[in-house]
Amino acid sequence: MRFLKSVVVIAILIYFPINGFSWGQQGHRIVGQIAESYLTPKAKAEIKKILGDESIAIASNWADFIKSDTTMKYLSPWHYADFPKGLSYEQFKEELKKDTTADAYTKLNFLISALKKKTLPLDTKRMYLRLLIHIVGDIHQPLHVSPEGTEGGNTVKVTWMGQNTNLHTVWDSQLIDFQQLSYTEYTTAINHTTAAQRKAWQQQPMSAWLFQSYTLSQMILNEINEHNTKLSYLYNFQHIKMLNDQLVQGGVHLAGMLNDIFR
Repeated sequence: MRFLKSVVVIAILIYFPINGFSWGQQGHRIVGQIAESYLTPKAKAEIKKILGDESIAIASNWADFIKSDTTMKYLSPWHYADFPKGLSYEQFKEELKKDTTADAYTKLNFLISALKKKTLPLDTKRMYLRLLIHIVGDIHQPLHVSPEGTEGGNTVKVTWMGQNTNLHTVWDSQLIDFQQLSYTEYTTAINHTTAAQRKAWQQQPMSAWLFQSYTLSQMILNEINEHNTKLSYLYNFQHIKMLNDQLVQGGVHLAGMLNDIFR
């Protein structure tokens, strides 16, 4: 009986990373693949020293896979950030100044600072780099930067193509999976930016990225009501561009951050 329980627990832990991702495997890999296309030669070389043959796209999911290790449970709050509802951008920036919790914003700042240290041990550097890659992807999934009390849409019950689910899962994975593309095909389909766009996006402070997701998350949450919980083809048509824009900007922002860290 004890052996059977162990098998069940292991099965659950294996299943969880596949179905409980932020952005899902595909979304994080798309962000990573886009970022890789905009790295400077210096950043690419330094990242190669840390990750070896592991690409940014593949490294992007490590922070979700590690959720199966109970000793890493402390990392869970690093994947999202919650803020009071209805803030203006100026108010939002004031909230960030006061933010001392272990969330995506404070931990990204920590990881950036740590990765710039030349004396950081390789194993620690690898872990921190994988976390940074993942968290940048997370904060571009709008429902990972949500108003307090909304649980990022996890408690908002909807159906997707007739199947029971929640709003968070629709945005994490089901919209992306519905396109039926591999992450490399998806990247090829959406990664069309100009040098001017990339320069403008990479000059934005992190507060602007977060505020954009925060604003979108409120819109996404407000759209759902008792008469609008059956999400299907029309929902995909109305929202896929927004989702794709977030993926592209996530990749460009990540590239800019990595280029700065490893310049």
